[in-house]
Amino acid sequence: MKKSLVYTKTGDKGTTALIGGTRVPKDHFRLEAYGTVDELNTNIGMIRSYPIDEISKNTIIRIQNILFTVGSYLATDDEVSDLRSRLKTDEEEILLLEKQMDEMEAALPPLSHFVLPGGHPAVAQCHITRTVCRRAERRIVAMAGETPVDEWVIKYINRLSDYFFVLSRHLSNYFNIDEIRWVPDLQD
Repeated sequence: MKKSLVYTKTGDKGTTALIGGTRVPKDHFRLEAYGTVDELNTNIGMIRSYPIDEISKNTIIRIQNILFTVGSYLATDDEVSDLRSRLKTDEEEILLLEKQMDEMEAALPPLSHFVLPGGHPAVAQCHITRTVCRRAERRIVAMAGETPVDEWVIKYINRLSDYFFVLSRHLSNYFNIDEIRWVPDLQD
């Protein structure tokens, strides 16, 4: 009988292996970073499950592929493996996100207030994804305090959270949903 590739039982005592074989506790800063990137990627997949426009869908698939590269980068012990240096990262990916945001924003009314998340499930999912992305960024910055992290990774994740905010506004427009502005109730 062939052994399962899904469960290995090697993590039953609360440790796991990084790429390169180094064993670390499951609450290690690297796992917090790449685990949150994995969570981010699954939330992005939820956005893709809605009937959204093709440009957004294709951009999301590209983002998901890049996040697998980012996760692999974060999971690699570079003292044991050279995988980090062989993973392709490119400033063009950041520029693509900026271009997509600029194009979406050009078709939207100017933003003058904070917007309450919601209105359509895809829009709400964009906001959930944006907040998970911010958490991933915090975890990656914490990791960078312990071990070197390429600046590109932090810049990409930072830009990505902005992208999901703009995508939420774009999808509100796409689904013809009014954005609900947050207007604070201020005391005189």
